[in-house]
Amino acid sequence: MCGTTLTVGPEPSGINDMAAIARLGAVSLDSSDPAVLSTFYRELLDLEVLFESEDFVALKGAAVLLTVQRVENHQPPDWPDARIPKQVHLELAVTDLDAAEAGALALGATKPDVQPTPDVWRVLIDPAGHPFCITTLIPDI
Repeated sequence: MCGTTLTVGPEPSGINDMAAIARLGAVSLDSSDPAVLSTFYRELLDLEVLFESEDFVALKGAAVLLTVQRVENHQPPDWPDARIPKQVHLELAVTDLDAAEAGALALGATKPDVQPTPDVWRVLIDPAGHPFCITTLIPDI
């Protein structure tokens, strides 16, 4: 969850000795309105549309595709209450928390009252109700 300390260190011995079984192709967000949610992330992350239909949008420009797909009766998480638990969230690296927060809010994000470590990590909610974090603590790797 947002606010967890990230430690980057050497890889364990033998970690690169095996060939990958698969590669991460995309991260997909569920939404009742893929067009609205994909527009939010396209503008927030400066991505471009790779493919678009009424039920699915693929955005490119990051190291991995970000896709948004329609899910009937989608129930967004109600973080931090957890009656409907968080399924996945994005950790977004920024250099200026205040500027990034202001930009995300202008695009339609909201900011919950609960902020575990607001000096270095902020929790925001996207237009479909998914929590995501902005932080200055993610190293360039």
